Amino acid sequence: MSTGHSSEGTDKFADLPEARARGLRKMEEVYGFDMADGEGDFFRYTADHLFGDIWQRPGLTTRDRRLLLIGLLAGRGAADVLGIQIPAAYANGELSEDELREIVVFLSHYAGWPDGARMNTVVEETIGKARRKAQRS
Repeated sequence: MSTGHSSEGTDKFADLPEARARGLRKMEEVYGFDMADGEGDFFRYTADHLFGDIWQRPGLTTRDRRLLLIGLLAGRGAADVLGIQIPAAYANGELSEDELREIVVFLSHYAGWPDGARMNTVVEETIGKARRKAQRS
């Protein structure tokens, strides 16, 4: 997981406005991969507001927000975005193998079996990749 800091310990976002830097650091935490600054209003609202503010509000943990988002994405059939959120949640230790599998069973009954099957594929691929990586280590 990246934290917005380079290997030398310096903040790679230090030259950016605080709202943008805070948002990009949170995006790296949530998505689990390195982020770079972007252009345009859509990116500005995503980084500065959604991740710099909304994802950091008190009252819900990152895990809580992730669970809500996974439920919403499953309900919308957004397997592409689940393919980002589920591996990140697993890699960050927010959700275990058993929890991910239980989420699939539960949400399949609300989101529909075809979308549940797609989510199950994402979960099983995530777990399989992690196990193969652990065996190589």
